[in-house]
Amino acid sequence: MAGLASILAGMEKLNHYNYDSWHTCMESYLQGEDLLEVTIGGETNNSIDENAKKKWKIKASKALYAIKITVENEFLEHIKKAQTPSEACDILSKFFSKTNEARL
Repeated sequence: MAGLASILAGMEKLNHYNYDSWHTCMESYLQGEDLLEVTIGGETNNSIDENAKKKWKIKASKALYAIKITVENEFLEHIKKAQTPSEACDILSKFFSKTNEARL
């Protein structure tokens, strides 16, 4: 995972003001690493094949790690118990949808 950390270290951490740009960069990163489908729920862990389940778990863990290390600590509090990258992204999306509505 050291390679992931060094690549993601250059990415600006998610804060109150940059959700749209963070989301765009994170989506591009996950797509480039073949992790986007486990993040958006397109690839699930419902397979009977144990090997497929293991591969999914590895991908999901990498994606969740990438998300967690690229958010400021105050947002990590919201997603620290998320079990899947999809769950973490849903939490952040809902949080920032409410924040943006409040700003209007």
